[in-house]
This record gives sequence, structure tokens and C-alpha cells, in this order.
Amino acid sequence: MKYIFVTGGVVSSLGKGLTAAALGALLELRGLTVRIQKFDPYLNVDPGTMSPYQHGEVYVLEDGAETDLDLGHYERFTSGRLSRLNSLSSGQIYESVIQKERRGVYLGKTVQVIPHVTNEIKERIYAGGKNVDVLITEIGGTTGDIEGLPFLEAMRQFALEMKPKDVVFIHVTLVPFLAAAGELKSKPTQQSVAKLREIGIQPHVLVCRCDHPLDMDLRDKLSMFCNVPVKAVIECRDVDSSIYQLPLALQREKMDELVLGLLGFNRPAPKKNIWVEIVRRILNPRHEVTIGVVGKYIELQDAYKSVYESITHAGIANTCRVNVRRIDAEDLEKRGGMALLRGLDGILVPGGFGDRGTEGKIAAAKYARERAIPYFGLCLGLQIAVIEIARNVLKLPGANSTEFDPRSADPVINMMEEQKAITDKGATMRLGSYDCAILPGSLAAKAYGKPMVLERHRHRYEVNNAYVDRLSSALVFSGINPRRNLVEIIELKGHPWFVGVQFHPEFQSKPNMAHPLFAAFIAAAIRHRGKGRARAGAKKVRA
Repeated sequence: MKYIFVTGGVVSSLGKGLTAAALGALLELRGLTVRIQKFDPYLNVDPGTMSPYQHGEVYVLEDGAETDLDLGHYERFTSGRLSRLNSLSSGQIYESVIQKERRGVYLGKTVQVIPHVTNEIKERIYAGGKNVDVLITEIGGTTGDIEGLPFLEAMRQFALEMKPKDVVFIHVTLVPFLAAAGELKSKPTQQSVAKLREIGIQPHVLVCRCDHPLDMDLRDKLSMFCNVPVKAVIECRDVDSSIYQLPLALQREKMDELVLGLLGFNRPAPKKNIWVEIVRRILNPRHEVTIGVVGKYIELQDAYKSVYESITHAGIANTCRVNVRRIDAEDLEKRGGMALLRGLDGILVPGGFGDRGTEGKIAAAKYARERAIPYFGLCLGLQIAVIEIARNVLKLPGANSTEFDPRSADPVINMMEEQKAITDKGATMRLGSYDCAILPGSLAAKAYGKPMVLERHRHRYEVNNAYVDRLSSALVFSGINPRRNLVEIIELKGHPWFVGVQFHPEFQSKPNMAHPLFAAFIAAAIRHRGKGRARAGAKKVRA
């Protein structure tokens, strides 16, 4: 069992998570089994109650753990399935230590950061890596942050307990370019590594984030002042077109060979590299479509991170360039706002909470329904579609969700019964993977190609079963949870491709294996665009 720790220096948001994920992908190509986990220094138990403005999306694991969006990168780049053991925060650590103290586990002892907190962290390192060859652990935050010190101290102790070739430290750092000086500056990286060495950690590898090439002189300088071999100074510039170019970029720097050598592995280079084909499809598309994503946190790239990535995966599967038009749902509620939907080949409404922008999303669903534009609703997006159809097709003008209107005349979306008595907010929703039985002959059946699937959920509200019979005049309920008879998938009758799902398919999509429903959605968008061109051509001929 081998361990890799990834730390970050100088500034936050350098891409430690992507670096860890890309390295994991390269090690898998060498035939190793890899798992990646994230340790976050914040005091929240998990990010489940954080605003997207604070933390981006909440990524849900199979077992229902609400985690950092970096775990999405880990699962997308590698084949490993993660669990709540692979997501740790200071909040979890201190909660566990205090609970043990109250139970008398430490009876007679003074409970301290060292050894009790650091021991708790080390236990999670050991627990997170069972049954794999390599465990990669990313430490959130920036080296030097006060809240991150217990994690770094635990890593130092852990390395001391292991054999020399069992642990590798990788430090992701910034090498900024100063325009006034016309050169890259190494001092911030030197200072960051000095901070690590004060703690007792000597990095084996430097991953240098920069926007200009690292020449040999600068590599020599970083090597000398940071005490790492020149070959371990890795250049990591922003990729040109897609984050899925990163494994190939790190491979060109021979980072995989370096890490394998440090860990004592002798694994030959693969004969076939799947990332070459993935990048080829991204750079050489045969089709092009424009998808409108209608949401309430649209100005934040990370709020719908997995949705955007899943759209990209579906583009790869269809050899299609997908242009995403981000549309603020509230803008659709303004005069003339519906013009933002013109020219779209598909409309996607992602998940969310609260009533802000709801009417704009409903208007987008109506626009897709009336114009036969492919529509894909995720979680709240399904509920939005049901409300729109109930109002405008079933003629129930008071139809709504009790989340938005507790006194709705027709609550077609209602809170699940077991949720009504819950007052705590954290980790209390319907979370994790649940079965979904697929209706034969449906769009969902065509996409999945199997009768039962397992999908991840994060919600409190559901389609009200009291309205299912009435809604069935317009909708096909093509996915049902068999144990509880809950609606999981809806399809609009007579529409080329109008699908809503109560779950989050974006949490199970990968660049080499797009989620079936996302792939089918983009395929439908390609067909819609083709029909539009055919109509335009026919008009020119008639003219």
C-alpha cells in the first residue's frame, strides 16, 4: 500500500484536485488501483449546508455523503468509487474527538491536538485506502493556514511511521509571471516550500502552475532552493481546450514515471492511452450544438460543475462540440427575457433549492415543450416540468410545489412524508443511491439499455402520487422507485425528447463513459439542429 499527499501553496484554487485526479488517471493506466480522497480544514461537518457562493456544488457519493466538488473530479478521472470515508473535514475530526471524550475513551488524559486530533486524522488515512494499490490524499486550503496545521502534522507523523518508498509528497504551487519584470518569479514557491519544511515535510515533487514555460534555469533554481531534483520540478500550465488534456500534459512532463519510481513501482507504459482518444474527440468534433442551462447560480462556474462536465462527456460520446449558454432564470422573468432562449438546440434545468427564479425555469420548460426542443430536467428540473405541464396542459393554474407555495391549491410536488418531521438541515435529505425501475419502450429504456438502474439523489420533495393519474394523460412515468413507488423519471408524450429525472445523473458521468441520459440528450439536440437546418434549407429552395 502506497500513499501520496498533495498540498498547495501560495494561493488557493491552483488545481490541486485536478492534479490529484489526473495523476490518479495516469497511475491507473499503469495497471494500479487508485483511490483519491480530500481532507478539508473547515469546521463544517460537510459542505451540505454551505451556499454555492461559498463552496460551489455539493457532490453526492453513492453512500449519500455530501462532499466537496473535487471528489467529482476524482470519480470522473479514475474508476474508483468513493465513500464517506474519503471525505474528511476538521468538523468531523473535532466532532469525533469530542464524542470520544464524552464517552470516556480518553479517561484520565488531557485531550489535545497532538496526539488525539492527529491520531484521528491518521486513522482516516489508513481507513481510506483499503484494497487499493495507491491512496492519494489532497489537503484542502493553502500551506500556512492555521486551520490546516493539524492535517500537515498528521501527515508528517504518518510518513515517519511508514517505509521511505511508501509515501510521496507533492506540492502544487504558483510561479507567477510579472509583466513589469518580464519573467517568472520563484520566490513565492520558495517561501511556500520553506513553510512545509518548517513543519517537517520535504516535498518530493513540485507541480508549478504557471502561464509561461519553465526554462531550465528556473527549474534549476527551484530545484536548488526547494531541495528537490530537477526532474521533479513539473511544469503545469493551463490547458488549451479541456481539463481532460491534463493527464497528457503531466505525462509529457514524465510525472507518472517519476512518481512510480519514488514509490518503487516498475510498471510499463500502456500500449493504449484512452486520454488520447478523449482529447481527439474534443478537438475534432463532427457536430455542434448549443445548450441552454437555466439556473439561479449561473454566474458561478462551480455551482453546476458536474452538470457542465457531464454535458462535455456527452459531447465526447457524440463527437460533438457543445456550446453552453448560461441563462439566469430570473432574466427569463423580465420583459423580453424569453429571447435568451432563441437558437437553442436543447434546454437543461439543473437542481436547486428555493423559489428564486422558479417562474423563469417554468417558462423555459414551457418554451421547450411548445417548440419541441429537447428538454432535460435534473431533480428540481423534473419538478419544474411537472408544475408547468400541470398548469398549462392539465389546466391547474394553482399547481405548484409546497416548497414554493405551502398553500398551493394543487400541490403536484410535495415534501416526502419522512421529511416533514425533520428540523435539522445537515445530511437529512434523501441522499445517495436508490433503485429505479425503467419502463420498457421508453426514452429512458432506450438510453440505459437495461431494466433497473441505480442513481444518486439529493432532495426533500417528490412528485405527489395523488396527482399521478391526472398527470399520466400528458406524461409517461418511465422510471419508478420499486420499493416506495416514487416517481424517478418522467417523459412528455408526443415530444421528440423531453425528460425529467428526480435524481442527479451528473454524479455518474465520466469522459470515457458519458451518462446514458446526457448522451441521449445531446444526441437529441443534434437531431433537432439537423431538422432546423433542413427547414431552413427548404425555405431557401421555396424562395
